[in-house]
Amino acid sequence: MLFTRFRDFFRPSPPINQLPENQITQLYTKYRWSTLESTFLGYATFYLVRNNLSTVAKDIEKALHYDHNMIGSILAITAIAYGLGKFLMGSLSDRSNPRKFMAFGLLLTAMLNFAFGSVANYSVHLSLWALNGFIQGMGWPPCGRSIGHWFGLRERGTIFAIWNVAHNIGGGLAGILAAYAASHYGWQAAFYFPAALATIGSVYLFWRLNDTPQSLGLPAIEVYKHDIQNSEFDNLPEKELSSRELFLDSVLTNKALWIVAIANFFVYIVRYSMLDWGPTYLREIKNATLTDGGIAVLIIEFGGIPSTLLMGWISDKVGGRRGMVSLLCMIPIFMAFTGIYLNPAGHLWLDLTFLAIIGFFIYPPVMLLGVFGLDLTSKKAVGTAAGFIGLFGYIGRTVQAKGFGWIVHHYGNLYGLETGWNYVIFAILACTICAIVLLGFTWNFKPKSVSE
Repeated sequence: MLFTRFRDFFRPSPPINQLPENQITQLYTKYRWSTLESTFLGYATFYLVRNNLSTVAKDIEKALHYDHNMIGSILAITAIAYGLGKFLMGSLSDRSNPRKFMAFGLLLTAMLNFAFGSVANYSVHLSLWALNGFIQGMGWPPCGRSIGHWFGLRERGTIFAIWNVAHNIGGGLAGILAAYAASHYGWQAAFYFPAALATIGSVYLFWRLNDTPQSLGLPAIEVYKHDIQNSEFDNLPEKELSSRELFLDSVLTNKALWIVAIANFFVYIVRYSMLDWGPTYLREIKNATLTDGGIAVLIIEFGGIPSTLLMGWISDKVGGRRGMVSLLCMIPIFMAFTGIYLNPAGHLWLDLTFLAIIGFFIYPPVMLLGVFGLDLTSKKAVGTAAGFIGLFGYIGRTVQAKGFGWIVHHYGNLYGLETGWNYVIFAILACTICAIVLLGFTWNFKPKSVSE
């Protein structure tokens, strides 16, 4: 009974009779803007209560006597929980009202942040941050569903690129906010401050976000943007897919989606290597401060803003060849990590420059591989497809979080801390090469309707 009520609460709004033609353009413009605005700000807020841990990891280690391996375990279990959450919640979001689904998820993750800052026990911290990771899976899928329903095929790369900047703004501000709160009020405040903002964000999403165009009396986006000519489509409700159609027909038997997902595994190792471990690495090897660590995260995240917009637009202009653009972005990343390895301590400005290059080029592949989920399936399965790709990505994050923590702890004790961190850099370079090789197989991949 409780599950049924819970399911009914999130059920998509039913379509209603279409509004008169003279109202459609005005309302479409209004609701398209509110959809982009609310998902953008909402998802940026999700990052405030997800990326706050790494900035204060060293402070938690000192205060609670945790070691690198323990912090690595927290990051790892959170990452795999998020990957599973993104996949499972993605399938639920494909059959849910994004307004309720996303708002409720943001409220839950805010509560978990309040709880994390209120305890000082490792097992409880491990459990709370794992649950937080799983609930964070309620963030991306409703955004993908909303954008897929409100924006057409030919503008998809550009719109997703604009929306994807939410990752960078939220992730960048998460580091600065956590560093400021911790330096003034203790490590606990790095969780309390973001949680308060997320609670406000949840209310905002419930007020501002909308369901599908048809639920508001508007035609489907394909009809509005003239992407299809089938007049029978105008007044028919779009069919929601069954679990079998979502998982088996749209995802698990899609060979192209598997290639993209495996490539995403390595891309996410590269992406999160410096977000999860960068502040600690800079403080232990490059003589950085707590504030420097927060600035480093900000530089990585904000570095991706102009490139994400540019590469999303370029991917539309080259016929939706997201794999080609992603591959080309990975090459300068390899060079930048090589620069970090070769740069001695005492030249922090140069390390930050290399991190800006990494941020500039890593976020276009992160965004474009997510868009692949919509390109290779349909807007009705976008949450499930993106969740599947994201699952592999966060398995990658899990491997680097636990693996890099173990490498530093084990080899650092054997050969010295600097050698342990050097081995981590070598592993990142190897993963970058693997991503380049796999993305080579996606060089000519295009959206189905573009290919046709």
